[in-house]
Amino acid sequence: MGKYHYPPLGYESPSFPALSLHVLDHTPTKKYSLFYLRDIWRFTVIWTLILFLAFHVGAAVLAWAMHGSKSTAWKYMWAVPLLCCAVAAAQAVIAGSVVGLLLGAVYRSAYFHMSPWIPFIWGWINVLVILLSSFSIQGGM
Repeated sequence: MGKYHYPPLGYESPSFPALSLHVLDHTPTKKYSLFYLRDIWRFTVIWTLILFLAFHVGAAVLAWAMHGSKSTAWKYMWAVPLLCCAVAAAQAVIAGSVVGLLLGAVYRSAYFHMSPWIPFIWGWINVLVILLSSFSIQGGM
């Protein structure tokens, strides 16, 4: 690559979450940037997991709150948050892995460095995709 050092000499990966106000990293060692595919994948999966768990736990709490008080199924209601967390974890690992590996491949092939905000934003995009796909759109108003 000649004059390019990918990553720069002396580079160390930032620790999670690394969300700082240094969106444009002008430091010589690019200490606020992600270079390695492993780090990009890890940040994307962790952010997707955190956000999916938050939204699925919120849905479980809503389901729990809307459950009738005279129902005899209260002895099984403890399973609702556990099931929602298990589903969220499975979805997050799959979605975060696919998106993280694709992001990492694109950035790596172009020799770009990535801000840690990009995996955070893609975690939110994954949540919005799940949220929008939960509605049935039959057309017409």
